[in-house]
Amino acid sequence: MDSALDCRRTQVLSVDVDAAMQRALELAAAARSWGDTPIGAVVLGPDGDLLAEAANEREKRGDPTAHAEVLALRAAAAVHGDGWRLTGCTLVVTLEPCTMCAGASVLARVDRVVYGADDPKAGAGGSLWDVLRDRRLNHRPEVTAGVRAEESATLLRAFFREKRSL
Repeated sequence: MDSALDCRRTQVLSVDVDAAMQRALELAAAARSWGDTPIGAVVLGPDGDLLAEAANEREKRGDPTAHAEVLALRAAAAVHGDGWRLTGCTLVVTLEPCTMCAGASVLARVDRVVYGADDPKAGAGGSLWDVLRDRRLNHRPEVTAGVRAEESATLLRAFFREKRSL
C-alpha cells in the first residue's frame, strides 16, 4: 500500500473514531440513569459503519460480565457475518478495558481498540496490564489511547463523586 493511501485511511479512521467516541460518551451518560458506571462502547465495522453499541449494564442485568465492551462485541458478532470473528473491526470505548474486556477483544480478533480515559486501577490496555499487546497471545490489536479522555474521565469522576455522597 502506498503511503498516500495509508495516510488518507488514517485520516478517515480518525474522523470516524471521534464520532464513534461521541456516541460511546452518550451511551456512557445514559448508563448513569440505571445506576451503572458510565462506560459506553461501540464497534465499527471494517468500512467504518456502526455495527453495535452498548453501555454498562452490570447493575441493570445483575450480571458481572455485562460490561459495555462485552455487550457491544456480542452484538457486533451477531451482525458482522463472520461468526465470532470481528476481523477488520474497531472497538471504541470510553474507559480503558479491564482484563476481561481486553481478553474478549483479543479473542474476538478486533483489529483496533480505541479508548478514552486510562484506568490505573484495572486497565489492561497498558496502564496496569497490557493484555491487548501481550506478545504471548495469538492476536494483538492496534491500541489508541486518550481519545476524548477528559470527557470520559469527567463522566466517571461525577458518577463516583455522586456515589460517595449518598
